[in-house]
Amino acid sequence: MEYAIAIVAGAVLGLGAAWVYQWMKIGSVRERSDEILERARQETERIQEEAREAARIESRKIRDRAEKELEKERRSLGKEDRALRRRQKDVERNEVQISKKEQSIQEIENDLVRRNKSISEMQKEAKEIFTRKREELERISGLDEAEAKEQLLKIFEEELSDEFGGQVLQSMERFQEEITERSRELLVGTMQRCAADHTADNVVSTIDIPSDDMKGRVIGREGRNIRAFERLTGIDVVVDDTPGVIVVSGFDSVRREIARRAMEKLILDGRIHPARIEEIVNSTREEMDQLIYETGKKVAYENNVHGLKDKEFVHLGRLQYRTSHGQSVLEHLVEVSQLCGLMAGELKLDASLARRCGLLHDIGKAVDHESEGTHAKVGADFARRCDHKKVVVNAIAAHHGEVGPTSVYAVLVQIANEVSRLRPGSRRESLEGFVSRMEEMEEMAVEFEGVDMAHAIQAGRELRVVVDAGKVNDKQAAKICRDIGKTIESRFSYPGEVRVTLLRESRIVEYAR
Repeated sequence: MEYAIAIVAGAVLGLGAAWVYQWMKIGSVRERSDEILERARQETERIQEEAREAARIESRKIRDRAEKELEKERRSLGKEDRALRRRQKDVERNEVQISKKEQSIQEIENDLVRRNKSISEMQKEAKEIFTRKREELERISGLDEAEAKEQLLKIFEEELSDEFGGQVLQSMERFQEEITERSRELLVGTMQRCAADHTADNVVSTIDIPSDDMKGRVIGREGRNIRAFERLTGIDVVVDDTPGVIVVSGFDSVRREIARRAMEKLILDGRIHPARIEEIVNSTREEMDQLIYETGKKVAYENNVHGLKDKEFVHLGRLQYRTSHGQSVLEHLVEVSQLCGLMAGELKLDASLARRCGLLHDIGKAVDHESEGTHAKVGADFARRCDHKKVVVNAIAAHHGEVGPTSVYAVLVQIANEVSRLRPGSRRESLEGFVSRMEEMEEMAVEFEGVDMAHAIQAGRELRVVVDAGKVNDKQAAKICRDIGKTIESRFSYPGEVRVTLLRESRIVEYAR
C-alpha cells in the first residue's frame, strides 16, 4: 500500500515538475519573443529616422539645385533683358536716322523733279532752236538732212581712205627700200640649193614578233621578264591583243631605241629570262653609245666641221633621236649648217666658221635635261667649256634672240634657223587642216569689197589677191591689202608669216583690122 502511495506520489510530483518546467520554458520563450519584438521595434524606428534624415538631405540638395538653376535663369533673363533694351535703343536710333534719310531723299527727289522739269524745258527750247536752224540750213543748201549726212560721210570716208592708203603706200615703199634685191636672191638661191627631208618620230615603237606565243615568253612567269626589261631600260612595254606586234613606249628617244633593239635581239635569240635580258640590254646600250658617237662624228665630217671633241660628237649623235614639232633636230642642224655655209660663201665670209655655228646652234637640246636654262643658254655654256671661239658661243646663245648678236655669223644662224624651221614641209601639219586653212583664207579675202579673186600659193606662204581696177584705186588697194593682212593675223594660226600680194591693173584691148 505504501508502495502504491509512493508511486502515486512520485507520479504526482513528476507531473508537477513537468508542469513547472513547461511553465518556466513558456515564460522564457515569451521573454525572448518580447526582446525580439523590442529590438525589431527599435530597428524599425532607427531605419525610419535614417530614411527621414536622408529624405531631408536629398530635399535640401534638390532645393539648392533648384535655387541655383533659378538664379542662373534669373541672370540669363537679366542679360537678355539688357540686350533687348540695347537693341530697342538701336532700333529707335535707326528709325530716327531712317526718318532723316527719308526726309533727305524726299528733298533730293523734289530737287530732281525741279531739275527734270527745267531740263525738259531746255530740251524743248533746244529742239525748237535746232529745228529752226536745220530748216534754215536746208533752205540755204537746198538739201534735206539725209542727203546732207550721206554727202558728209562720203567725203569723210574718201578723205580718210586716201590718207590711210597713202600712209600704207609710204610705209611699204620705205620697208621695201630697206630690203635689197641682193638679200632676196641670196635667200631664195640658198633654199633652192639646200633641201632636206624630215621624218617624224613618235613616242612609241612597234616590234614585230613571229607569233603571239612570243608575248607570253616576253611577259614571263608572273611578269618577271617584262618587269626586268622595263627596270633595265626605263621604257614601258605594252603587250596587248594587237596581233603580231609588241609596243615599247617612252619619251626618251635614245632609251626607246635601246629598248627596241634589245627586244628585237631577245625575240630573235629566243632565250628570254632576267639574266639574258640584262646581258642583251647592256650590250645594246654599249652599241648605241658607239653608234651615237659615230653618227655625230660622221655628221661633223660631212659638213666640214673639224676639231670637235668626243663629247660634242656624242651630243650631236643623240640629236638624231630627238624631234621638235615632228622635225628631226639633227637633220635640222645639218640643214642650218649648210644654209649658213652657202650664205657665208655668197657674202664672202668664212664659210667653215658659219657651218660650225649652224651645226652647233641647237647642241643644248642634247644637254638641257642636265643643266638649267634654255637650250640656247645651255648650248652656249657647253660650247664655251669646249673652248670654241666667242663668235660661235654668241651665235648659239643669240639664235632665238635671248641675247644680242655680236657678229654677222649670229645673224646668219638666226636667218638659217628660221628658213629651216618655217619652210613648207619642215613641220608636220595634217592635210585636212592645211587645205581647210587655205580655203578659209581665200574666202576671207574675197569678202572684201572690190576683190575679184584670191589664191593661196607657195604652200600657204603667200596669198595672191586680185582687185577690180575700176572700183579700187591705188590708195584703196594699199588699204585693202593691209586690212587682209591684219585679218589673217587675227583669225588664223600658221607657222612663220603669210605674204599678201595685191594685184591691180587696167587692161584695154583694141583690135586693128
